[in-house]
Amino acid sequence: MIDDKKIARINELYHRSKAEGLTEAEKQEQAKLRREYIEAVRMNLRGQLDRIDVQEADGTITNLGEKRAKKGH
Repeated sequence: MIDDKKIARINELYHRSKAEGLTEAEKQEQAKLRREYIEAVRMNLRGQLDRIDVQEADGTITNLGEKRAKKGH
């Protein structure tokens, strides 16, 4: 999970990059924080999708998480 401090730092680095530019170390930090943020969003979305039930045309209920697990993803 990504916390509010990291999100604030991502925003700070973004605004600084537009205003005055970043050092190489700051660019690397920004890229690392962005990767962490994207991974957290993906995990959150995957968790939400895994809890969704879909009613098939034949009336059966399929859980998307179980369906994905059967496919091996």
